[in-house]
Amino acid sequence: MAIFGMASAVAGFVKVRYLIDKAVIDNMVFRMHYRITAAIMFLCCILVTANNLIGDPISCINDGVIPNHVINTYCWITYTFTLPHTAAGKGISHPGLGNDYGEEKRHHSYYQWVPFVLFFQGVLFYFPHWIWKNWEEGKVRMISDGMRGTLATIDDSRTNRQSRLVQYLVDTLHMHNTYSFGYFFCEVLNFINAVGNIFFLDTFLGGAFLTYGTDVVKFSNMNQEDRTDPMIAVFPRITKCTFHKFGASGTIQTHDSLCVLALNILNEKIFIFLWFWLIILSIVSGLALVYSAAVILLPSTRETILKRRFRFGTPNGVEALVRKTQVGDFLLLHLLGQNMSLRVFGEVLDELARRLHFGSNPPSAPSTIEMAPIYPDIDKFSKETET
Repeated sequence: MAIFGMASAVAGFVKVRYLIDKAVIDNMVFRMHYRITAAIMFLCCILVTANNLIGDPISCINDGVIPNHVINTYCWITYTFTLPHTAAGKGISHPGLGNDYGEEKRHHSYYQWVPFVLFFQGVLFYFPHWIWKNWEEGKVRMISDGMRGTLATIDDSRTNRQSRLVQYLVDTLHMHNTYSFGYFFCEVLNFINAVGNIFFLDTFLGGAFLTYGTDVVKFSNMNQEDRTDPMIAVFPRITKCTFHKFGASGTIQTHDSLCVLALNILNEKIFIFLWFWLIILSIVSGLALVYSAAVILLPSTRETILKRRFRFGTPNGVEALVRKTQVGDFLLLHLLGQNMSLRVFGEVLDELARRLHFGSNPPSAPSTIEMAPIYPDIDKFSKETET
C-alpha cells in the first residue's frame, strides 16, 4: 500500500484547478511539462524503486561456491554483460548469452541509476515553471482579483476594480516587456528540456534510445519466427556476471553467473512510453515556440488572435490595442483573458481600447503600489499561484 501512498502525492501535479481559486499564468503546453511530464517521471521513479512489484531487482545463480546474497550484491553494484550478436537457438539458451568470450561484450550498469535519472528528469521538467512562477510574482492573480471566473459579479465593486485595472494597464503601458521575456525564455527552456532529454536518455542507454521506439514498431510488424525483440537487446532480462576470487592455492578463480534482471520488465515498458511521450512533447513544444515567435515578431498575428478570440464593442478596438501596445502588454492581456469570463474581459478591453484610441494621460508611476488599496498584497498571492 505504500506505493499507492507515494503515487497519490504525485497526483498533486495533475489535479484540476479552478479559476476561482488559482490564477492561470501559462498555457496548456507549458502545463504539459511541469504537471503531466514531471508527474510521469516521478511516478516512474516510484515504480522502479517499489521492489514489492517485481521482487528482487536482480537474482543470480552460480555453481554454489559464492553465496547468493554475495553474488547478487556484487553483480548489482558493478555490472553485468551480454553478447549482442548472440541470438537464441543453436545451442544458445537465451539471447545475448554464450561461451565465446572473444566476442564483443555489451556491459549493463544503467539499472543502478534509473531511479535517480527519472527523478532528475522530473526536476528538469518542473524547473522552467519554478523560474516563471518566481519571475511572475503573482501579478496576474493580484490585478485580476475579484474578476476571475464566477467571482466576477455585477456590482459597483467589480466595476470599480475593472476601472482601476484599465488604469493600471494604461499607466504601465510598454513596461511589461521584461515580464514577457521571462515567459518566452521559459518556453524556450521547455523545448530544450523536451529535446535535450531525448539525447540525454540516448547517452544514458548507450546510444539505443533514439531509435528505440521505431525499432519496437518494426519488431511488432515482423514475422514472429524471424524477429528479435529490441527491448530485450536494450533491457535484457537474463545477463551474465563474472566474479573473481582467490582459490585455496592463491590463484585467481573465475566464476560465471547467470543473472535475472526482473527490473528490466518495468524498465522496457517505461522507456518505450517515454520515447513516444517525449517525441510528442517535443513536437508540441516546437509548435508552441513557433506560435510565440509569430506573436513576438508579427503584430498582425497578435491582431488576428484578438479578433478571433474576443469581441469588442468599439469598432476600432483591436487596431488601437495592437497599434499602441507591445509584446509584453499583449502577453499580460492574454493571461488576463485566461482568468476572466469573455464578458468581463470584453468590458476591460473595450474600456482599454477606448482610452488608447482617444488618448489618455501619459504613463505615470507603474504599478502595483497604486493598486494596493484595492488589491491585496502581491506577496500573499505569489505563494498561492499555481505550483
